[in-house]
Amino acid sequence: MAASGEFEIETQPGLARRMLVAGAIAVALCVVGLIASANAAEPLTIAATPGPMADVVQHAADLAKKQGLPVKVIVFSDWVTPNVAVNEGSVEANFYEHKPFLAVAVKARGFKLVAVAPGVIMPVGLFSHKVKSLADVKDGAQVAVANDPVNRARGLQLFAKAGLITLKPGVGDAATVHDITANPKHLHFIELPAPQLVRALDDVTVAQVSYSFFLASGGDPKTALISDSTGNKHYAIQFVARPQDATDPKLLEFIKIFQSDDERAYLTQKYGTAVMPAW
Repeated sequence: MAASGEFEIETQPGLARRMLVAGAIAVALCVVGLIASANAAEPLTIAATPGPMADVVQHAADLAKKQGLPVKVIVFSDWVTPNVAVNEGSVEANFYEHKPFLAVAVKARGFKLVAVAPGVIMPVGLFSHKVKSLADVKDGAQVAVANDPVNRARGLQLFAKAGLITLKPGVGDAATVHDITANPKHLHFIELPAPQLVRALDDVTVAQVSYSFFLASGGDPKTALISDSTGNKHYAIQFVARPQDATDPKLLEFIKIFQSDDERAYLTQKYGTAVMPAW
């Protein structure tokens, strides 16, 4: 009995240690599981601008939710904050800009951002509340273009396409009003932030307006006096992220869902040629 008792006394500390170790492992595994579960449930955040950009991303987010990928769409009303938000890491990606716009923003603000994948092509048009055709634009009329470098150039090229001005050959995305070589109707150009151009239509004769903001205001893009090509992938709207997030599995999975037949059908059904797939 003594031997048996001694044996039992000697093994109890070892048993206790094994139980403590097993318990610690179980707790650790539980914590790891909880962290993994929390990370899996954390939604992917995408910044967008009002109107079609936010709408098409939200539609893809709804598709993603059905596939177990939560996505939160955050809408910003300007064309600066979405890049700031991604650059500082408060959102994981944005969807509102084309590569030329991004290149200027990176150079001007020092953002560490990259284009990950194309989404849609959004035209820009010349619109008016005052005239029904380009021929009705009067001498000395006040007209408006965007004040950011790339979209200002895009607007000026549209005025040139309309035959209202002539630009220096080859200026492309760098065009400014100083590159106008002929202005037979003596148009007076004013420059405004792109989101404000649709509101300027009550004050100017003609304004360059992105279909994104025109649709958001309830306008019909078919009323454009002229528009640039919907098929120009130079202006394809991109998913933009920080370099370290560009290969994030959640973002890549969402882009795959966005670039799907379901999303393409939604774009066609709701927007026709006003918002075109870029993939």
